[in-house]
Amino acid sequence: MLHIIGIVISLFLSVLLFTKRGKSSADLVLAFWLFLISLHLFCYYLLASNKFLEFPYFLGLEIAMPLLHGPFFFWYTTLLTGKKIRKSYFSFHFLPPALVYIALSKFFWLSVAEKIFIYENNGVGYLGLLKIIHFAILPSGIIYIIMSIALIGEHRKNISNLVSHLEINLNWLRNLMIGMCMIWLSILFGNDIFTFTLVDLYILFIGYFGIKQVGMFTNKVIPLPANHLDMGLLGASEDIPLRSAKVKYEKSVIGDRFSSEIHFQVTQLMQQEKLFKDPDLGLNELAEQLKIHPNALSQVINTLENKNFYDYINELRVEEFKCILMQPENQKFTLLALAYEVGFNSKTSFNRNFKKKTGLSPTAYLKQQKIHLQATI
Repeated sequence: MLHIIGIVISLFLSVLLFTKRGKSSADLVLAFWLFLISLHLFCYYLLASNKFLEFPYFLGLEIAMPLLHGPFFFWYTTLLTGKKIRKSYFSFHFLPPALVYIALSKFFWLSVAEKIFIYENNGVGYLGLLKIIHFAILPSGIIYIIMSIALIGEHRKNISNLVSHLEINLNWLRNLMIGMCMIWLSILFGNDIFTFTLVDLYILFIGYFGIKQVGMFTNKVIPLPANHLDMGLLGASEDIPLRSAKVKYEKSVIGDRFSSEIHFQVTQLMQQEKLFKDPDLGLNELAEQLKIHPNALSQVINTLENKNFYDYINELRVEEFKCILMQPENQKFTLLALAYEVGFNSKTSFNRNFKKKTGLSPTAYLKQQKIHLQATI
């Protein structure tokens, strides 16, 4: 029953993405991948329930499917993070499963009776190919997971200069990654029932969180332009090339005096208007307030504050949290309520950034300051 639910939901989500207005390339790749998952689940269901005699033309389709999931997930991750890669590059990743299907081409032309005979005799006539595929499945999954993890890590560093709420942009991919890891690790146990049950649960997760949270349907890609920084005092609406905080701004036209002026304005704006309390505050929005180019603002924060935009904003939030925590009228609230008040958008983000700044967890800090909140998280 769970397999049928997984098939229906994955097919439904696929159709939902195919018919989505203004769908992105990432949406299309995810739609194709979900369709592949539904087809794979259907093929497994036929074999597990001995119903393949009712659908004999599906026999053999499932053999190379495990080699397709890794490339699809990596492709989706690449597009969602805005990484610029040539389409021909992805064609290479789909070459192994394509070669498998070419090697199986004779099998697909066999009569139904011949196909069933081969299946009932454990793949007689194709044992060598099946062994190669069997030993290639797990390494393929591990390789693509590692590549995707590296890509997400790179994306985390790149967008740290643009947004102050990394969790919103990365939680969706991180959760998908965790699910993929669990599925691939389950292959080690050699139990198809366990593995495909995890796939069913994975689909339920995608359906629930993909709809409940905006990640699957409305998240915008944060692009990573290929060109390097061209530091000019241009309009803030232009596309923003990204760079790590560690990279020097060789081509910058911003002098020390102008940098100091920008830094002073930023500091004043944060102290007076407390823009960091906006959980969606990004580099673009702050630069627009100052009427300067985002690249110029990024350089000032990187060089004069010696930190990226993400850390800069979250450290201000931590300091503001410490201030309002000392006020007796605020001690009737929970830690999380106060964290939301200063601009954090999740408990995880708050705890991590607070400990990074102070070296203590929020609860340990309360004990150190001998503060007792009337409400608890």
